[in-house]
Order: sequence, then structure tokens, then C-alpha cells
Amino acid sequence: MIAVTAQAAIDEAIEKELARLRQRAHELGEGFGALADAMSRAAEGGKRMRPALVAASFEAFGGEVSDEPGLYAVATAFEFLHTAFVIHDDVIDHDLVRRGVPNVGGEFRSRAARKGADAAGTATLGDAAAILAGDLLLYEASRLIALADVEPAARAGLFTLLDDAVYISAAGELADVEHSVTADDAQSAAILDATFNKTAVYSFRAPLVAGALLAGASSDAVSILESASGKLGLAFQLVDDLIGAFGSAQQAGRDEGVDLRESKRTPLVALARESPTWPRVSDALALAYTGPIAVREAQQALEESGARSRLRSLVEDTLSDVRFAADDPVLPVAVSELLRGLADRVQERVP
Repeated sequence: MIAVTAQAAIDEAIEKELARLRQRAHELGEGFGALADAMSRAAEGGKRMRPALVAASFEAFGGEVSDEPGLYAVATAFEFLHTAFVIHDDVIDHDLVRRGVPNVGGEFRSRAARKGADAAGTATLGDAAAILAGDLLLYEASRLIALADVEPAARAGLFTLLDDAVYISAAGELADVEHSVTADDAQSAAILDATFNKTAVYSFRAPLVAGALLAGASSDAVSILESASGKLGLAFQLVDDLIGAFGSAQQAGRDEGVDLRESKRTPLVALARESPTWPRVSDALALAYTGPIAVREAQQALEESGARSRLRSLVEDTLSDVRFAADDPVLPVAVSELLRGLADRVQERVP
């Protein structure tokens, strides 16, 4: 998607900022230094997709790094934004592990236990550390954009993107949690809205548009890109939902059928609720947490309800809209190729 040199420059920029955070934090005490170390680990090991999208869009619109030295600072800001959301999301979901190792909350629960804290104390310190880590990274994302070596007009546009990313993602997260804990069964349209808001804006739309703004793209091209990239983000998350229900453990990065085990109210489940076989699906989902055999039963029930087929069709239709937008003559050829390539990558992940 981007040149090897650009990826190396992104990695270097991220590590530079993490090193600054660690140095400053260690000056403020051993505990705060440990928090900065945990934050650094949280920012490592991921795909760094969002900063790559910033750089890829910038390059596709004909941007030259020599003309926009703030590019990689902006790219780093979007990686920090993502890491902040992930850390906060783990607190909301009560998760203590990420990518097979303790996350920030998990590390600080262990730290509290080593220092003699009881169960309530370990939970308190773990949650506090994770909330503070996410808050600090949100601030750092804003700080990076504020200080990036970019034109004033571009900076204003970047802050608008950041503002939308934070507010819309928060709205999506809250709606997602509310759907999961309330007795009311939200309609599939409401579930889809929450899915879009939670992920699509900050993961695809904001990074891709940020790269376009830095490259000086026209307002017409930016408008087309905003629409297409939002749909890309929606399709990406819908595929994640399919992977969470039907993907292999390798695909999901966690146990097979993890979303079914955790009774998540995803668009897949919302579509199943609209089918005549919902009572059977509901019964199967209620038992999915008990083990692999129950997970397979829930997968079969969802398959027979038609929900999996409907969701796959929705992904295909959404990606068709992206490919149609990519053909707009307002877009540079390289941008059209980027959008089509991203659509193909998303489709290749469908289980």
C-alpha cells in the first residue's frame, strides 16, 4: 500500500514520540514511568494501518514529503488515537489481555498484586492506569497535530477530522455498549449506525482524508473520498463481525467464535433477529459461552437463518459503492487505484 521507506519513516516517527513519552514519564516517578512503558507496548505489534492510510493517501494525491515535513507527525497522531481507543475499549469490555499478552490494565493489576493490594485494589489500579493511558494518548494525538509542520489551512482541517473522529467514535462506542446491556432489541439499522460510528470514521475516513488534505487535494476530490472511505470503514468492520463469528482463531487473533461466546450484539445478530428462525438462534447464542460444540451450534443456527449470507451481501454491496466512487474522474488515477486496492483487501478477509 505504501513504500517500504514510508513505512520505515512511520515506525521511526512513532518510536520517537514514544521515547519522548517514556523519558518524560520516568522523570515523574517510577510508577508513571511504568505506565509510559505499558503505553509503548500497547502501541507496538499492531498493523499500524491508520498511519499507513495517511501516507498512502498523501502519496496517491501526489504529495511530496519534502513539501510537507509534518506528514509523519500527523500519521503518528492517528496511530496514537487508535491506541487510545483500544486501551479504553479494553476497560469497557473488562479485557485484561491484548494480542495474547497483558494489556495496560492487566499489567497494572499485576503490579498492584505484587505490591500487596487486594482484589478490589488491583482492579482499581488496573482500570485507573488504562483510563489515564488512553487519556494521555488522546492528548498526544492532539498535541502532534497542533505542533506538526503543516500549513495553517491544513491544520484546521486536520483538527476538524480529529474532532469528528473522537466525537463520532465515542457516540458509536456508547451506543454499542447500550445495545449490549439493555433489554430492548435494537433494529439492524441502529446496530449498523453504531458499527459505522465506532470504527469507520477514525479508522478509514479520517486518515485517508488527512493524507488528501496534506497533499492539497481539491474539495471535490475530498468530498468523494470522504464518502468512499466511510463505506470502506463500514465494510471493514462488518467483515470483522463475520470473522468474530465464523473466522478461524488465526483470523480473529482470539478463540474461534469469540463474538458468539461473548454474546455481542453485532449486525450479524441483528439480521438474524429479523429471521423466522430467531428463537433457535437466540437459544444457541445463549449457550455459546459454554464451549466449542455450543459455538458450532450457534454458527449453524446463524447460517441457517440467512444472516451470514445477508451480511456478506451487504459487505459486497458496500464495496461495490466504493469501487463505483473510485471511477469518478475527479480523483487522480493513483487514488482510484488505492480505493480499489483497499476494497479488494477488505473483501479478501471475508470468511
